[in-house]
Amino acid sequence: MTDPIADMLTRIRNAIMVNKDTVEIPSSNMKKAIADIMLKEGYVSDVKLVEDGYNGKLVLTLKYVGKGRSVINGLKRVSKPGLRAYAAVDTMPKVLNGLGIAVLSTNKGIMTDKQAKAANVGGEVLCYIW
Repeated sequence: MTDPIADMLTRIRNAIMVNKDTVEIPSSNMKKAIADIMLKEGYVSDVKLVEDGYNGKLVLTLKYVGKGRSVINGLKRVSKPGLRAYAAVDTMPKVLNGLGIAVLSTNKGIMTDKQAKAANVGGEVLCYIW
C-alpha cells in the first residue's frame, strides 16, 4: 500500500455510504492521531485500539444524526505521496469557511488548522474533513 492515510479515508467513506456503525482500519501512529482529532472534533463517537497480534486495528464508531445521515459529509486527501502540499501559518486553508477542519502534520505533531494557527506553525496538509 503506497498511501495508508488515503486508505483510511476511503474505508471511512465506504462505511458511511452503507450506514455501517463501525469501521476497522489497520493501525499506525499517524492514523491514531488523525482518528483522535476526529474524535475531539465530534466526527466520530469512539476510537478503540484492538490488538490483533500484529500492529493492531483501529475501530472507529461512526456518528449519525437523524435517519442515516452521517456527521461526516466529506473527506479529501490533500497531500499525496506523489505531490506533497504544505501550508504556512498565513496561508492556512479554510475548509467550507471554517465549518470543516484541515488536518496538518507539523513539527509539533498532528493537529487541526485552528490549533496550528494558535501554535503559530505550518506544515503538511494531510486531509480535509467536513
